[in-house]
Amino acid sequence: MTACAIEGGSAGAAATAEPVPERGTRPGPEPRPEPVPPGSDPPEDPGVRPPAGSGPEAPRAPRSGGAPFPGSLTLTADGSYAARLTAAPGPPGGRSWYPERWTLDGPEPYAVPLPLDQPEEPDSEVAPLADGRVLIRRRVADRQTFSLLYPTGPGTGELLLGAVERTEMVLLPPSPDGRCVYALAAGDRESSLWLVAGCAFGPEEVARVPGHCSGGTWLDREGRMLALDRRVPGGGPVKAVAVDLGRRGEVTPLLQIAPESDDRLLLADADSGLLLIRSDAPGHDRLGWGVLGSCLPVRFPECLRLPEAVVTPFAVQPGQMLMPESCAVALRIDGAPGSWVGVWRPAGRRLHQFAAPLGWTPGAGYWSRDGVLRLPYANAATSCGVAMLEAPEDVEPSSVTGRAGDGEDGTEPSAAVAAPVVCKPVPLGQAPLRGAARPD
Repeated sequence: MTACAIEGGSAGAAATAEPVPERGTRPGPEPRPEPVPPGSDPPEDPGVRPPAGSGPEAPRAPRSGGAPFPGSLTLTADGSYAARLTAAPGPPGGRSWYPERWTLDGPEPYAVPLPLDQPEEPDSEVAPLADGRVLIRRRVADRQTFSLLYPTGPGTGELLLGAVERTEMVLLPPSPDGRCVYALAAGDRESSLWLVAGCAFGPEEVARVPGHCSGGTWLDREGRMLALDRRVPGGGPVKAVAVDLGRRGEVTPLLQIAPESDDRLLLADADSGLLLIRSDAPGHDRLGWGVLGSCLPVRFPECLRLPEAVVTPFAVQPGQMLMPESCAVALRIDGAPGSWVGVWRPAGRRLHQFAAPLGWTPGAGYWSRDGVLRLPYANAATSCGVAMLEAPEDVEPSSVTGRAGDGEDGTEPSAAVAAPVVCKPVPLGQAPLRGAARPD
């Protein structure tokens, strides 16, 4: 057993991300919010709002099967394309849903609607591919059907891929290779993983994992190692496992922080090996971080605990080879005023908070290698835009104590001196992940 250090810090001041509007739109300047006192929620602000058409956005439970809500924006691994299910304004229950593809890697972002003759059901899911096509999953009776959509001049082309006899399935995040999309069919005693885009002869079952699985996080750049959160048959705690798709779905334990704790993997970066984890090993659910293949314990920074708000990571700065503590992490913060953005580095021990651009889809965004966070948004003035936010610098630790100053710079001392929580390190030495996810 190993002592698990508890790090600390406090929230930084808030600022507004500067939006980059599409051509032909000139939205007026947005007021910058006042600084947020450490540990408090941001004030009401025009930039801190849920997407247009919805009320104040508190944390919401996932839909049946784990599918996202309509309007959620899914990005490719490299951030070049995004896709969502959207609809023109209308009364509840009378809206016509259709897929929409966003192009984000050009000089200006733009959206392309992909409607067909018949509107989509709001429980359909979409995922973009690196070639610009969009995969759509539809439920038809007790089957799941899959098609690829693409623009064809004024219309929309559709390539039927096939169907799977399952009542519930959920799409996983697009593979890092940009060509493949997988879907998860979770059962109480067994879960099956299906390759639904990128296969030669229609949807193909590629793995069966004992137990009920959820989540889905890629651990490498090749799209071979996938992490799932699993509850074994018969019950028990939830533990993240690694599924090796190159070995016919071989399953390896990934997270074992404490014997009875729920240990879920939320996000992973293949370049640095940084892992973002949610676990109740400290006594209640906490957001923590570890390093793939490391024997060091998982740490749970105090600065990532906000009163009456939920903090969820959604993007990690790429390109920081073997430098996990220097990676900038983008976090979605959900509270009573709505959803806003946090930026944090493991080495900084400080959470910086920013107002989100008006119309931001909470949890959508990606980092450039040089530390610029790009946040897609859409509102009445801009149908498709990207706000750019440069990662702020953290205060250098004191040369004497090795920690931030005693409150002089707005941060709090580390809580590592408090009574540690006894837990195990991330046991990745036995898993076949080091070569796949952390190149030497």
